[in-house]
Amino acid sequence: MRVSTAFNRLVQLEGASVEAVRFGRDGVIVSVRLRRRRRVCSRCGQVVSVTHDTARRRWRHLDLGGVRCFVEARLRRVRCPDCGVRVEAVPFARPSARHTRAFDQLVCALAQQLARTSLSRLLRIGWRTIGRVCARVVGERLTSARFDGLRRIGIDEVSFRRGHRYLTLVLDHDRGRVVWVSEGAREKTSLDGFLDALGDRKRSIEAVSIDIAPGYYQALRERLPHARLCIDPFHVVKLANRALERQRRLQWRLHSGRKLTARDRWLSGVRWMLLTGADRHSERQRQLLVELEHANHDLYRAFLLKEQLRALYQLPEPRRAPALFEAWLDAARGSGLVHFEKLAATLARFRSGILAAIELALSNGRLEGLNSKVRLLSHRSYGFHSAEPLIALVYLCCGGLEIELPLR
Repeated sequence: MRVSTAFNRLVQLEGASVEAVRFGRDGVIVSVRLRRRRRVCSRCGQVVSVTHDTARRRWRHLDLGGVRCFVEARLRRVRCPDCGVRVEAVPFARPSARHTRAFDQLVCALAQQLARTSLSRLLRIGWRTIGRVCARVVGERLTSARFDGLRRIGIDEVSFRRGHRYLTLVLDHDRGRVVWVSEGAREKTSLDGFLDALGDRKRSIEAVSIDIAPGYYQALRERLPHARLCIDPFHVVKLANRALERQRRLQWRLHSGRKLTARDRWLSGVRWMLLTGADRHSERQRQLLVELEHANHDLYRAFLLKEQLRALYQLPEPRRAPALFEAWLDAARGSGLVHFEKLAATLARFRSGILAAIELALSNGRLEGLNSKVRLLSHRSYGFHSAEPLIALVYLCCGGLEIELPLR
């Protein structure tokens, strides 16, 4: 068998035939020629007729027997009526890339599982090259079709670097995949790119789950007036726990100025008992709660208000939620507890969003789990100097993109 025939079967480059093979200091260098006679612009893909001089280009290909393999071809510079003078396109590599499509596919498939340092050592490529390859493949695979069928979405932010650097994530609740990532968070303009990309698909969105972030809330109210905004239950209960903790500190300051007696035993260990749900109390915590009821009625009422707010999200009949929530607001306003009065004023402004979350049983729980995965991606690729490489990696690992290994 001829060497060129053997290497044609080994490298299997689309639209190219092996002419010669040589072994150099860098590895195996395979010289190929394009089979097609028509010249194609590498940017827009249209056929062109005017050509200029030629130049030899090289691309990194899959290793052969543990040895690096490079593909070389002589390409013409062509004059495109729309793009100007460009190098002709090759079918086995992306425009302006120095790696074949098979090599790009291998890098992205491994990047979904490996840290960048390990991947760089395994494939013997630059650390930043991995980011450029992932961005190139994701840019080609990521189309507007990912917005088709969007009905229920979740929006949240995640920190990816010191100095308050954040990413805004948009999740498709029905398919469990990220459909949009952009830099910035909690600002009215953070969602402009996503809402502009939706176009006419905005009408199909029925519900959006968010936390209590004024920037997101205002942008969605203006751009998606027909969608129901659902305030994430976790953040609502978090505000109640914060109000309860501030009430406990107030009581502690009132009693810490004097010597504690046996009657003040409820001050010891009461913090975690208050923040823990009543359904998860231990025997010791239940005893503390009984002592608290008799020793400090204000703090006990604060605990009951917090638990009643939590119970709204566990109603067997969600249609009763509006009446019960109004009753809770009235009780909090008239409790005489300053922190719960402020909490009632805050939650009253988001009444429709809280009730929508109860009715639709929609939360950002899945999105919070994805946030943990994004932080893991950021930590295992420690050293990002910009958001673009991380955004490409998030799409690659959380966007539902299927990358198969180029193995036969």
